[in-house]
Amino acid sequence: MNFKHQGRPLSDAGMDQVCSTLGVSEPEVWAVLTVETRGFGFLKDRRPQILFERHIFHRLTRGRHDASHPDISNAKAGGYVGGSAEYTRLEKAMSLNEKAALESASWGIGQVMGFNYKVAGFDSVHDMVAQMVKDENGQLMAMANFIKGNNLASALQRQNWVSFARGYNGRDFKKNDYDARLAAAHAKLKRLIPDLSLRTAQAALMYLGFDPGPIDGMRGRLTRSALMMFQEQFNLSETGELDQETEEKLLAEAFPA
Repeated sequence: MNFKHQGRPLSDAGMDQVCSTLGVSEPEVWAVLTVETRGFGFLKDRRPQILFERHIFHRLTRGRHDASHPDISNAKAGGYVGGSAEYTRLEKAMSLNEKAALESASWGIGQVMGFNYKVAGFDSVHDMVAQMVKDENGQLMAMANFIKGNNLASALQRQNWVSFARGYNGRDFKKNDYDARLAAAHAKLKRLIPDLSLRTAQAALMYLGFDPGPIDGMRGRLTRSALMMFQEQFNLSETGELDQETEEKLLAEAFPA
């Protein structure tokens, strides 16, 4: 399978669709993204963020590969290597059982497990992965469908962070203070939500080899510095600001038609 496409970031239309699906406003969605996700759905090489779970592969394949491949099929969770190296583990598992391997990885910004493809709104795990590869809009909708399908949308609507965290993280949610962290993130994000245009620009800078810092839609020193380096390279006014000329050139370079 080809896991690399343009790596398109979340758009205003994508955010609107998620908010409509869940019956919430942007601060609620951003609070969940801030606390419960990896922040951005793609790696620098534009493949979706994944984490391969060997204990899930063990369960789905009934342990038949445990003896020969304990690194990717094991009753115990673990063996993580992180980042792009997780694809090496995934592809090794795919050579043994493609469907089970894809279902054994968590995908995209919301890290929705492949075996949850139905509740995430897809007919097959292959359909789900194809959408995860395409863009963050699809990644976030899968997460929204997962939240709605597990009856957590009402807790999010009421900003009942204890109920949401319990349903999303399990009964041990208090160990990591998920409810308190969600409440704190929401209070902050009600005052200032991320700028999606800037977030897209940050992603574009990252893909082009510049370092904008976190892909978070917030203005900071690293983003300003990365913009200035981009402007210098393409003979634009070195303002460090995302002006119209810079934005148009940046998007053309990072996401060619």
